[in-house]
Amino acid sequence: MSGWLFRAKAKNQRTPRYNKHMEYPVTRLRRLRTSEAMRSLVRETHLEPGALIYPLFICSGGGVRSPIRSMPGVFNLSIDEALKEAESAASLGIGGLLLFGLPESKDEEGSGAWDENGIVQRALREFKKSRALKNLLLIADVCLCEYTSHGHCGVVRQRGASYEIENDPSAQLIARTAVSLAEAGADIVAPSDMMDGRVAAIRDGLDEAGLENVPVLSYAAKFASAFYGPFREAADSAPQFGDRRSYQMDGANLREAMREIDLDLAEGADMILMKPAMPYLDVVRAARERFDVPIGAYQVSGEYSMLHAASANGWLEQERAMMESLLSIRRAGAGFIVTYFAKDAAKVLG
Repeated sequence: MSGWLFRAKAKNQRTPRYNKHMEYPVTRLRRLRTSEAMRSLVRETHLEPGALIYPLFICSGGGVRSPIRSMPGVFNLSIDEALKEAESAASLGIGGLLLFGLPESKDEEGSGAWDENGIVQRALREFKKSRALKNLLLIADVCLCEYTSHGHCGVVRQRGASYEIENDPSAQLIARTAVSLAEAGADIVAPSDMMDGRVAAIRDGLDEAGLENVPVLSYAAKFASAFYGPFREAADSAPQFGDRRSYQMDGANLREAMREIDLDLAEGADMILMKPAMPYLDVVRAARERFDVPIGAYQVSGEYSMLHAASANGWLEQERAMMESLLSIRRAGAGFIVTYFAKDAAKVLG
């Protein structure tokens, strides 16, 4: 049949053979899709609970489990409630937690971020007491935006009628925060501010404090994105003026993302994180092909909320969409995924 015409697409790809009647190709890829057992056997990309990181938003008080309107199933949690959530995550085999704090008060420098008795520092100490969490990695997000009165990720200086986020003073405060969190028990510190040189400042600070074995997971390529909206409600971290485009990356720049990663690794980053995930899968893939370090991706609040909203309207089947989205991130090259779906996905994975 003249319609069955195949051409080899690469030098190592053979032209398909046909049966003796030339009616169909001998190679039929559908043979390997006939059952779930068959599909599982030949599956190229796999997910497991240990590759999932679950974000938690921790606030003051006791018995607090406050729903976040734009993120169904996600809550602001007091330390006692966060501990219950952490133990639930551990029981599902989830790899770790990413901790964010909501302080009782804020100031211009974000001093609550490095306070010895800050909300995340106290949570870390409580979590470390729990034997149920001994195999759960505690990752502390390192940034100032949740702690500053203006909502920016660094020190703001007025320049006439305009303002500027000062890089070097901000990097020093970020480093101070990382040391404080590591001293409180963080297994990994994860700077998300995007100040230049902050990884080197953190590495120096950790080493000087005798914390040379604490790794740095750098948000090496964090893009200025519309997909962060629900997070800013959850963490109460929206900028009070302007935006973050002068320090977070332009979404149009792939080559610049590689430069950012190069610089962070040269400064001592042990792992890198891409944020957001799905709109930037090409960045994840490019990084995976170029760098031989552990690479993660953050499926951010907007991605999570978008899938939930479509499911609530009956437009998507939530479980299938959730798992497909996570597989796409994994397939692109992420060794681990930060996701608000972590518990739900872990239950599906069994």
